[in-house]
Amino acid sequence: MSTGVIIAIVVVVLVVAVIATVASPKARVKRRERELGQRRERVVGEHREQAEERDLRAQEAEKQAQLAQAEAQRQRAEADLHETRANVHEQGLADHELIRSDERDRFAGTSAVETTDGEAAADDRGATGDGGASTATGDHGARTSADRGI
Repeated sequence: MSTGVIIAIVVVVLVVAVIATVASPKARVKRRERELGQRRERVVGEHREQAEERDLRAQEAEKQAQLAQAEAQRQRAEADLHETRANVHEQGLADHELIRSDERDRFAGTSAVETTDGEAAADDRGATGDGGASTATGDHGARTSADRGI
C-alpha cells in the first residue's frame, strides 16, 4: 500500500471518530450542560450586580431616612420648646421678657419688674383673672439674662 492510501484511511478513521463523538447523545448532553453552565454563570453575575446596586440604593435611602428622622426630632423639640415658652408666658412667669430695659419704670409694680429684694412686685397676678397676661405687650425676648441681673 502506498503512503497516500494509509494517510487517507487514518484521516477517514479520525473523521468518523470525531463525528461519532460529536454526534453521540452523551457528547451532545455534555455540550448542552456546558452551555447551560455558562448561561447560569452569566445570569448569576447579572443578578449579583443588580443586588449590589440595589443594596447601595437601599443604604442611601436609609441614610436619607435617618436624616429625615433627625430633622423631624429637631422640629419636634423646637415645637416642644415653643409650647413650653407659651405655657410660661400664659402663666405670667416670664413677664420680665416682655419689656425692654428702657420700659422698666413704666411697668414698675407689675410682675414684669422685680423689686430690690428679688421678688416680683405684684404677687397678686391672679387678681386680674388673666394670670398677669394683660400687663404688657412688648417685643418678646427683648430682655436678656444680663438685663435681669442674672
